[in-house]
Amino acid sequence: MASFTLHGIPVSRGIAIGRAHLLAPAALDVKHYLVSEEQVEAEVQRLQKAIATVHRELQTIWNELPKDSPAELGAFIDVHALILSDPMIAEVPLDIIRSRHYNAEWALVTQIDELSAQFDEIEDAYLRERKSDIQQVGERVLKVLTGTASPLPQTDSEETAGRMIVVAHDISPADMLQFKDRAFGGFVTDLGGQNSHTAIVARSLDIPAAVGMYNASALIQQDDWVVIDGDAGVVIVDPAPNVLEQYRERQARLLRDRKKLSKLRKTPAVTRDGTAITLLANIELPEDCPPALEAGAMGVGLFRSEFLFMGRTGPAHKLPSEDEQFESYRKAVTAMKGRPVTIRTLDIGADKPLDTVEHTALNPALGLRAIRFCLAEPQMFLAQLRAILRASAYGPIKLLIPMLAHAFEIDQSLAMVEQAKAQLRDAGKKFDPLIQVGAMIEIPAAALTLPLFVKRMDFLSIGTNDLIQYTLAIDRADHEVAHLYNPLHPAVIYLLASTIATASKSGVPVSVCGEMAGDTKLTRLLLGMGLREFSMHPTQLLAVKQEILNSDLNEIAPHMKKILKTMEPAAIAAAVEQLRSI
Repeated sequence: MASFTLHGIPVSRGIAIGRAHLLAPAALDVKHYLVSEEQVEAEVQRLQKAIATVHRELQTIWNELPKDSPAELGAFIDVHALILSDPMIAEVPLDIIRSRHYNAEWALVTQIDELSAQFDEIEDAYLRERKSDIQQVGERVLKVLTGTASPLPQTDSEETAGRMIVVAHDISPADMLQFKDRAFGGFVTDLGGQNSHTAIVARSLDIPAAVGMYNASALIQQDDWVVIDGDAGVVIVDPAPNVLEQYRERQARLLRDRKKLSKLRKTPAVTRDGTAITLLANIELPEDCPPALEAGAMGVGLFRSEFLFMGRTGPAHKLPSEDEQFESYRKAVTAMKGRPVTIRTLDIGADKPLDTVEHTALNPALGLRAIRFCLAEPQMFLAQLRAILRASAYGPIKLLIPMLAHAFEIDQSLAMVEQAKAQLRDAGKKFDPLIQVGAMIEIPAAALTLPLFVKRMDFLSIGTNDLIQYTLAIDRADHEVAHLYNPLHPAVIYLLASTIATASKSGVPVSVCGEMAGDTKLTRLLLGMGLREFSMHPTQLLAVKQEILNSDLNEIAPHMKKILKTMEPAAIAAAVEQLRSI
């Protein structure tokens, strides 16, 4: 057949070449039929048995987790187990069978569709993509109900090991573990975005992947030759011999480069002209700290605390307690062995599953979220602040407030921090009284009124993902507008450069913790803007360090004037590309 190319979302770097193995989804268009009154309880039991079987499967996978597995894998399996135990999955479909007499498959799919529709209303990209977890759990149960579980091929021979490219509509973290044992080379999915579990696990395992491919699983056939260019998010199916050879050469070169990178772990990140750069890690859970240290991180630049609030069910488990949060923060700061840990306060909103109140915001993207939500829920916010402060007695912690845009929000947040300190003093609890408090710069209004921030805050962290999204008025998780997401848009360049310059001039430390920090194509651009602190996923750290070691700020400086003056996107892109070759 003729060669063709598919374009999706790049989520994990590298090149994979191999034969396609199609992973058939459990058909969500299951048979719909009504069962008689006498058959209702038998149908209920059939669904209960299927759910119990999946529970056992997940427990087995958890028990057999390799010791070197990334922490995310175990956490995601826990999330799936929690979803499976949630009454919304474990009980509501049973009620549907009893009240409507639906067969088990129909009842389960009806409830999954209902939950999926609710998640579609969530603005936050990470949380919205949790819809896929509910669907993946549902698919596991459906496969048991219908007996359609598809075993993976054995790849015991050296010839096939690492050459299997998994192609699927979507892949669950539990399934990915099974693929890991069979040394698969990469994967392609129709669904997914930058923040889907599939993407996060791909980056953790350092496996080439391309997601958001729409209909790849329908177009690619079993055993087709497939090339994944993880850097570009491109998949080439049945490539011509000369194209295949080019990618084999690139793949070999990347493997050689990766071996060289591993030798840089203990090398200080210093430019050729002698400028020291701080490289930090972004983490989601305390268990992510050892891999961060292993990669040579000098600290944690972003601990996304919302992961502690995920996957909770029932009124009693709606929020983690202050003590539970404290334990997680204490574990992280202890694990980092004296290196600073920056903890971001809860970055989700009232349109999210955490909230018990119904909201009908017309546009949740511009609604009550992040710090707006925390200030509207002061007891919840104070509990988190007390937990973070208590953990600061065990090592250096910095407190980061997301989505600030107004002076009064800053003042209210700082007042809440002081209130939390007073409560701990009254309770006789230890904490660092001089804890640093910083602001996320991720709304254009914040970047454009930076003097308000540098006057009040101890440090700044630029969240480029949201800053780009809000500046360009696009949802980066929406496939229809994802192509408009451009870190090199002149408006984005201006906001970044002016924020870094203003902060530096004021003597306030500034870092970048969004995806741009881990993109080696943009390292010299950020260095030229004056950035001296980068925070990224640990797997990206060594590649960025190598770029820094090969950079000379004296050579970069003349090119920056041209980049910062131009408004033509093509000219900016060309100048940034030229930066990489000096």
